[in-house]
Amino acid sequence: MSDAHPCLRCGACCSAFRVAMYWSEVDDRGIDPALTRKLDPLRVEMRVTDTASLRCIALQGTLGVDTHCSIYAARPSPCRELQAAWEGGTPSPQCDRARARHGLPPLTPEDWPAPGSDC
Repeated sequence: MSDAHPCLRCGACCSAFRVAMYWSEVDDRGIDPALTRKLDPLRVEMRVTDTASLRCIALQGTLGVDTHCSIYAARPSPCRELQAAWEGGTPSPQCDRARARHGLPPLTPEDWPAPGSDC
């Protein structure tokens, strides 16, 4: 097991799901409007760099190896709400589906850093 947060070795959710939000969240969170596109009169979505994989434009790095969100502090509410599997001690079917879509095994409790580590 690595001491790094498992999401920093993954990025699958950022390349498996569209991220739609209420339009005002862009201003409220300070998200650059150029990273979004209008979905309907009330919602916008994060742009994607690859429509086949739905890779979010804010995802940096290599999927499954070393990734990070370039707007992590301002990330939209759907991103904040998606829980990685076993992060809070419970499974996450969304996380498992995203990882499977990219050929990554599901996370297990052993994938998480030991309590008190610096991640």
